[in-house]
Amino acid sequence: MGSINQRGGKLFLDFRYLGKRCREYTKLPDTPANRKRAKKILEHIEAEITLGRFDYNKYFPGSKLGEQFKNHNKRITQQGAKTPLFKVFADQWYDETRPQWRTSHAKNVRQTLNRYLLSAFGDYLVDQVSKADLLTFRATLSKPDHKRTKALSPSRINHVMTPLRMILNEAADRYELTTPWRNIKPIKVPRTDVEPFDLTEVPQIIKYVRADFRYYYCVRFFAGLRTAEIDGLKWQYVDFKRRQILIRETIVEGRTEYTKNDGSFREVDMSQLVFDALTAQKKLTGTLDYVFCNKNGGPLRHHTVTKHVWHPLLRHLGLKKRRPYQTRHTTATLWLAAGENPEWIARQMGHTSTEMLFKVYSRFVPNLTRQDGSAFEKLLSNQFTTETNDN
Repeated sequence: MGSINQRGGKLFLDFRYLGKRCREYTKLPDTPANRKRAKKILEHIEAEITLGRFDYNKYFPGSKLGEQFKNHNKRITQQGAKTPLFKVFADQWYDETRPQWRTSHAKNVRQTLNRYLLSAFGDYLVDQVSKADLLTFRATLSKPDHKRTKALSPSRINHVMTPLRMILNEAADRYELTTPWRNIKPIKVPRTDVEPFDLTEVPQIIKYVRADFRYYYCVRFFAGLRTAEIDGLKWQYVDFKRRQILIRETIVEGRTEYTKNDGSFREVDMSQLVFDALTAQKKLTGTLDYVFCNKNGGPLRHHTVTKHVWHPLLRHLGLKKRRPYQTRHTTATLWLAAGENPEWIARQMGHTSTEMLFKVYSRFVPNLTRQDGSAFEKLLSNQFTTETNDN
């Protein structure tokens, strides 16, 4: 909402346009009549901004700010526009799509809209957003500005651009437009190495961790659960008879939600170590809802556990600081090293295929088992030696 203010006894209009604060000074003395006159002008301006018809240079010819909006004004000053403003359609799209999302995802999308997209494109008509606009916007995200001291990471930029792509593509379908999202590929995200623990480090961690978290980390290291899955695990989903953990719910920001995707909805077989850990834990929290919980019986908060249990333990043991998620990577490498069937491992991990196993984890197997091709050499050697002796 704009306002009428004065400086040096002269009135000026103060309003926002395309995410920028605009101050345009007049020669009108600060009198009640002039304030009323200026207020009417401001009301007209804000009405035209809402309708997507505001021409900055028409109201303020010669303004330095007007030059910045010159190209934009050419696009949005069409009378009788047949498409809505981006901010109107974005809110409509959000309301229509929201029911299919998890609560945490909906919150992230809403934050992206409010923080980035509406300020950049809110006053555009949806049919007037060009490919150049999109590329320019993406480029601004890769640079620091007055709101942030660091540029956004490639991964974060891609996450900001995703709802923008979905909104514009939906608008194109609905209004029979040509989407501006043609041949715009996501920014390449540098691959990050997984850093699993080895077989000398895991027993150390289990031995020296706080006693009230010993069974928690046994399950983390040997069942391959995600953080949200183990923190949200309830006793009703622990099947001791079939020796399975049923992954049905997760805990995200204190809220119980359904699993990440269809592949995550699964049954995890308990090894003897996991079975024993959960049997012991049952004696401690078996009368409560959550398997692993805080003093009040509620679910664990992973940031608190990481800060007060996990990182202090790694420092104490002189181990490299790593995310707790590396326990899941450790499980995968140990299963592979033991020679388990890759398809079984993929099901246990909640992957839809074995592709990630071979792409991410396989390189750790030689380091854990010392089977670096020697088994194949031995097979060939025995076979060819036998054939030579027969001849």
